[in-house]
Amino acid sequence: MLSRKTKYGIKALIYIAKQDDLMPVLISEISEKENISKKFLEAILLDLKKIGLVGSKKGKGGGYYLLKNPKEITVATIIRFLDGPIALLPCVSLNFYEKCDDCPSEETCSLNKLMIQVRDNALNVLEKKTLHDLANF
Repeated sequence: MLSRKTKYGIKALIYIAKQDDLMPVLISEISEKENISKKFLEAILLDLKKIGLVGSKKGKGGGYYLLKNPKEITVATIIRFLDGPIALLPCVSLNFYEKCDDCPSEETCSLNKLMIQVRDNALNVLEKKTLHDLANF
């Protein structure tokens, strides 16, 4: 399940991506239009700024804007930045792999095999969908 942070981060990025000429957008505008707490949104946008997905401009005409082309930002990338692993178990994660403490062998674990299929199917969708796709849906 997506965290609220990730859900709101994706919604904010979609809102920014929909702006004409990708002009900077005020936090207050995103907060109001997407029904997200302004304080929570500020924290999310600061995280997105730290990882280089958005930039900000102060003063008149300021706000947040995308630093990358929306066609280059996959949903999988956003989820990984804000939530961490996409895989449901650490032993099947591609980027955050950890061996399960309670499992003697991944090769004989039926749950491991199932979760690999779940991960692969989820990634098949999330890696193909971009912010551009969501903004133009």
